[in-house]
Amino acid sequence: MKVLCIIPARYASTRLPGKPLREIAGKPMIVRVYERAVRAQRVHDVVVATDDARICAAVEACGGRAVMTRADHATGTDRLAEVAAQMTDYDLIINVQGDEPLIDPAVIDALVAPFLEDETLSMATAKTLLTDESEMANPNNVKVVADRAGNALYFSRARIPYARNAGAQVYKHIGIYAYRRDFLLDYARMAQTPLEVSESLEQLRALENGYRIHVIETDAVFIGVDTEEDLAAVNEEYRRRGID
Repeated sequence: MKVLCIIPARYASTRLPGKPLREIAGKPMIVRVYERAVRAQRVHDVVVATDDARICAAVEACGGRAVMTRADHATGTDRLAEVAAQMTDYDLIINVQGDEPLIDPAVIDALVAPFLEDETLSMATAKTLLTDESEMANPNNVKVVADRAGNALYFSRARIPYARNAGAQVYKHIGIYAYRRDFLLDYARMAQTPLEVSESLEQLRALENGYRIHVIETDAVFIGVDTEEDLAAVNEEYRRRGID
């Protein structure tokens, strides 16, 4: 199985303008994400998909590979599909978000494993345990519930499951995805669905159309960068880990 990792990145960001080029320990964030993705052992190639020449230049300056895409894509999935359609030699596409500079290469590798074991699987993602009540209540933290086989039942910005009785754990959805290439191309052409629109969560489109999403669990630390505070926290984490 040949695996391609695509990192969608756009310059525009309402909360943090120029986000992909903001510095983390002396390098642009998109370069930091790329550097971590290429360390995944089960990935054969990594490419940044962007609509901005400055991002493309930053990636290429560090020896990375970037491709220019259309500027009118409504979602990162659409940008992903444009690149996947051109790269016909790959079986599996991993979508690593361009604002996850702490992405663990082991998580990328772990997402490949379910597809090696199950030829019928179309899509997979990840989750991590939440223990802080304020994080559970935060709508920016997407929550996921899964069945006993590890397949997603639902994703929501609300706290799920509802804690009427104690016992059930709450999991945060990590926005990294793996798709069989043919499914990704079909998925990008599907019309938006009511739950997707209501929650503003693209992955619900797959569930509403009857597709199975396998969810792996990880205890890796993720700090997605959306604000200046997030950027400071990631820089501090890089300093703490001694990453050059």
